[in-house]
Amino acid sequence: MPLPLAASHHDAGLTDKTMTRPIDRSKLFLTLLSGVLLTAAFPRTGGFWMAWVALIPLLLALRDVSSKDGLRLGWLCGLTHAVGLIYWLAHTMTAYGHLPLYIAIGVLLLLSTYIGLYTAFFSALLIHLGKTTTRALIVAPLLWAALEYLRSFLLSGFTWGYLGHSQHRWLTLIQSADLWGVYGLSAVIVFVNMALFFFILSRTGKAWQGQTIPRPTAGRGLLVAMLCLALTLTYGFVRRSQIEDLQAKAPTLRVGLAQGNIPQAEKWDPAFQISSTKQYIQLSGQLKPEKPDLIVWPETATPFYLFRNKALTRMVQRGVRNTGSAHIIGSPAVRQNDTGLAYFNSAYLLDAQGTLLARYDKAHLVPFGEYVPFKKWLPFLGKMVAQVGDFHAGPPGGVLEYNGHRIGPLICYDGIFPDLARAAVNNGADLLVNLTNDAWYGRTSAPYQHLIQYVFRAVETRRSLIRATNTGISGMIQPDGRIVDTTGLFESATRVRTVACLQNRTLYVRIGDTFARICLAIVGVLGLLQWFRQPAKPSVKG
Repeated sequence: MPLPLAASHHDAGLTDKTMTRPIDRSKLFLTLLSGVLLTAAFPRTGGFWMAWVALIPLLLALRDVSSKDGLRLGWLCGLTHAVGLIYWLAHTMTAYGHLPLYIAIGVLLLLSTYIGLYTAFFSALLIHLGKTTTRALIVAPLLWAALEYLRSFLLSGFTWGYLGHSQHRWLTLIQSADLWGVYGLSAVIVFVNMALFFFILSRTGKAWQGQTIPRPTAGRGLLVAMLCLALTLTYGFVRRSQIEDLQAKAPTLRVGLAQGNIPQAEKWDPAFQISSTKQYIQLSGQLKPEKPDLIVWPETATPFYLFRNKALTRMVQRGVRNTGSAHIIGSPAVRQNDTGLAYFNSAYLLDAQGTLLARYDKAHLVPFGEYVPFKKWLPFLGKMVAQVGDFHAGPPGGVLEYNGHRIGPLICYDGIFPDLARAAVNNGADLLVNLTNDAWYGRTSAPYQHLIQYVFRAVETRRSLIRATNTGISGMIQPDGRIVDTTGLFESATRVRTVACLQNRTLYVRIGDTFARICLAIVGVLGLLQWFRQPAKPSVKG
């Protein structure tokens, strides 16, 4: 039977076993509660404020358990959050991947298990490295940011649903993303959670890892956390005013977008090729009285190979000439290479006469959507997009040049990776466009979760961002992150707006994820120091 928690600093010398308690129902409940609160902070619940307290129940469960049990509790929290966040994957896999429901649920749980590991490592390492109040307050935000950074590239990367993304509505707060990216915002949120947690412990007389929390220490920790939040908000207030001034002086471009609302079941059916193409031509025609300089069609808006299918290409070119505006058109592409045919998910730039000016090929492909990773070991798995073979990735940072502007396309999955937007801006892009087909997600929360990623691409780079989707949500995002002129889901719609084309480069564009890398380095050094400080186990002589 484990010993009860002591209430003095003398417990610091006790072994991990004697100052920890087993996992019981109350800890399981607290852990599950944190997972639910984390999910509730994301669209479509509107509870973004929950992120600021979502980790407190998990921390309460961790306060008197071992690192090993912390790993288990953290994994359960992360798994609960991930299932609630990306539940829509099961719908996508059954509706369009034609997988049986039980397999789709299994894949969902597998990915959620992987995502949950990051919360598991956060919990275990927090216990291991943060034995005191001060250490825990310092380690927690750095550790969370470091783990989010690792998730951005491990196993091809999955940046969906970072903690900082939950604050997309709080425009004043998120302005600092142009300094440290979304990782800095996640760190601030975790810091506030930790400070509030220790303040609660100090007022209730409860201990953290066998040590009571002195009220002055907890008070100072909360004060520093509030000061950090206040400084972030002050920067945001000043920065928004600066960006408004820059927008007023910047060159502009009048941009329209078309949302065709083509059902996914019809999108690749040859019987609907002509009607789908006509739908987008008609939408562009509706924008003609607005005289846009540029009109953007969504990802794979043409259900054929543009400039290979001659008849349908001529139809598109006539429509472009009739509108009198340049177009960026999403279309699959194919070309011959040394090993056969190479397929690409592309964006074509046509001038007002329908002449091809440039093409961008999607740089970050969707696993199992556009290619099958580990095909050698997973031969039984296929892609959900079965119309062509595996797609090939294009080079990152490609831009389309038009009328003195350099436009950075982000096709679907491209846009959730900040490095690709940074690469485009470092290559001279003064406008970002996102071409997407979110029909896969149905009326789930996924289209809303996808949209908020682009708020951060706009703020990080200080670029206007045009988002054209097949079934919604389309719209435009200003350089301060404000979403305007949005469309509804599953409706045919057009939008047009004059947007500012800023040309300055933010600190984040220049240095990228340096903040997150510093966090990772600090956590690594602390881990090594902790390892070297551990006393050697006495040898047992027979």
